[in-house]
Amino acid sequence: MPELPEVEALSRFLGERTAGRAVAGVEVVAISALKTFSPAPEDLVGRPVLDVGRHGKWIDLRTGPEAAPVHLVTHLSRAGWLRWYDELPTTPARPGRSALALRVRLDDGSGFALTEAGTRKRLAVHLVTDPGEVAAIASLGVDPLGPEFTVERLTELAAARNQQVKGLLRDQSQIAGIGNAYSDEILHTARTSPFALTRSLDRTDLERLHTATLEVLRQAVEASAGRPATELKDAKRRGMHVHGRAGEACPVCGDTVREVAFADRSLQYCPTCQTGGKPLADRRMSRLLR
Repeated sequence: MPELPEVEALSRFLGERTAGRAVAGVEVVAISALKTFSPAPEDLVGRPVLDVGRHGKWIDLRTGPEAAPVHLVTHLSRAGWLRWYDELPTTPARPGRSALALRVRLDDGSGFALTEAGTRKRLAVHLVTDPGEVAAIASLGVDPLGPEFTVERLTELAAARNQQVKGLLRDQSQIAGIGNAYSDEILHTARTSPFALTRSLDRTDLERLHTATLEVLRQAVEASAGRPATELKDAKRRGMHVHGRAGEACPVCGDTVREVAFADRSLQYCPTCQTGGKPLADRRMSRLLR
């Protein structure tokens, strides 16, 4: 799933290429992806692109005029992606025949497509006059790269509810933009168990977690900056130290990276760096051994 660094890179990439352009056409291919009916997709036609921003994992393409903007906001979910074309294909797409969900054409013939692989269609597109009209955006927590994400704010979040620290990092209503992959990387950098309870973390633990969050996300954003959209997924994989690397050697201590699997996802960690050398119980294996 694209997380904050990739969405930030996609937003910057799209903003650079749409600057000074106007929308010439919108083609909705997967009607299930469009979650709103007013404004309509055709209402974007003729509008200038003002800028492209980000809200957590949401991409926000804002069109003018300034006095009455319309935002095309997109959540790529687990299997969605944005593909840029210097010359957008003109052949009409057939619904259900491809991964294509939506195409936006600009006035110079360029444009972008939103695609989604697999059968579980969760990609979401909203057309709104204010991003706050989208409930998932309105409920977003603090942006970890924003000035409001301080040690004090993290301390408040950790104390509000006693939960596993990985759950805190992934909860979009508390901290916006971090998902399964970067939470693994942050906790590895912070030398913290993913199952540690938030109220058990002292000031030193939280300062280390705060520093690790900024370090991991900023490095990932920097590594993604300037890359074309087609390279971002591979760049993300190459930058991972533990996520997706079960069975490999930890680059910090050399211990074997372990995995805990759940119904629809898994987490990876280093026992030496994060859990005092003790492997965490893999619930999948525990069920098999009963």
